[in-house]
Amino acid sequence: MTRPTGFSARADDDAAVTPRRPLRAAILGTGGVAHLHAAALATLDGVDLIAAADPSEQQLTGFADLYGVPSRHTSLASMLAGADIDVLHICTPPGGHAEQAATAFAAGAHVVVEKPAALSLHQLDDMIGAGRAADRGLAVVFQQRSGSAAATVKELLDSGALGRPLAALCQTHWYRTPEYFDVPWRGTWATEGGGTTLSHGSHQIDLLAYLLGEWESVHAMLWRQQHDVETEDLSHASLVFASGAVASVVTTVLAPRQSSLLRIDTEHATIELEHLYGHSHADWTITAAEHVGEQTAASWCLPEREIPSGHDALLADIYASLQAGQGMPAVVAYPSRALEIVTGIYASAREGRWIRRTDLVDPALRGPLAAPVEEGRPAVRRPADEAPVTRGSTA
Repeated sequence: MTRPTGFSARADDDAAVTPRRPLRAAILGTGGVAHLHAAALATLDGVDLIAAADPSEQQLTGFADLYGVPSRHTSLASMLAGADIDVLHICTPPGGHAEQAATAFAAGAHVVVEKPAALSLHQLDDMIGAGRAADRGLAVVFQQRSGSAAATVKELLDSGALGRPLAALCQTHWYRTPEYFDVPWRGTWATEGGGTTLSHGSHQIDLLAYLLGEWESVHAMLWRQQHDVETEDLSHASLVFASGAVASVVTTVLAPRQSSLLRIDTEHATIELEHLYGHSHADWTITAAEHVGEQTAASWCLPEREIPSGHDALLADIYASLQAGQGMPAVVAYPSRALEIVTGIYASAREGRWIRRTDLVDPALRGPLAAPVEEGRPAVRRPADEAPVTRGSTA
């Protein structure tokens, strides 16, 4: 049996003659995103949500009652001691992910973790290493990769049918009010790890990299235009891929008309996607260049059977692969790539230079992401004739 590098599951040698028992899932953290996980799990055959944990007993009770979760705990340790879990879904703030994942792996569970998966590449390295050591799989929830449209477009790009990728736009224009940042762990380098680039833009950045493959270098700046936070609420980056394609990457939480936009121009076509938090076929357009024949362009159509992106689609792929004894599926491969690009963006803002992917072998670049942020708020910005200070401070 061939398994994706670094991810594995122990196959049942008697699977052909012995019915498999349901996979037992548990959820750590019962906030908003946990509901997406629980609802998706409820649609899957051969999967039982058997346990949930949250330090807030009131929140835990409401969640567990809603989804019929029998085993309820106020800590991960209690849950792992009290239930035999195959897959742990981590839906907690990112600061605790690394330790929680390591604990789950040691208990024999696979891990599905919400993004940001970790506060640094060093932490994510540890998570991946712990999974490999335990022969368990790690999946980061980048649900924009999922669905039939993304799979088809990736196949067209990978096959060369659309020609060489040349240029791209990757724009996350979301909107967050000041109240959003009232949650204590948001907006700080220590507990959220980064600003909108990490917490919001990484979805579209991951989808872009899923479609275009390995990246090569990045140059970026960070801005604080409105919100009273330590981190950025706007970032601009130029991102170069190994193919030679160059992408303009913009991430912000300042856009009253929210939109997630991806555009890839190739030798033979323009691929466009505009959506918000999830996409279906209607959100994608493939426009053929003038020199492309009608029959060829028609062959690029999306499949008749539509699977929208989302937690439902991603978790369905994950559990189908685990149930087949094949480990984590290809759709969750390269769990570090988006965080590598985001790390490169912050490192570029910090060091004022192009950051190459190969630079990230330096342990100093695999640690915390804190970087200088240009101040754009009128009440606190520097005088117009004073040169911006962009190095040596994260204030």
